[in-house]
Amino acid sequence: MFTAKRYARLKWACRRGMLELDVLLLPFVEEAFNELSEQDKETFERLLTCDDPDLFAWIMGHQTCQDPELARMVDTIVSRVKV
Repeated sequence: MFTAKRYARLKWACRRGMLELDVLLLPFVEEAFNELSEQDKETFERLLTCDDPDLFAWIMGHQTCQDPELARMVDTIVSRVKV
């Protein structure tokens, strides 16, 4: 379960070293995170533990994430951005 404190930490974790990731991840959390299933919330939280260059490459489509759960979450984020 995501408490207010855990959600605040998650939002803080969306502040990355790359502006390109900041402008994608933080709005995703603010606009779509609450709509995710508990499992997807956990997956998103795990995604944020990945390195910025990997996240950027996956989101931009330069590489494919080898973890199926993380790859699905990346697809969710990208599809949300395209809408």
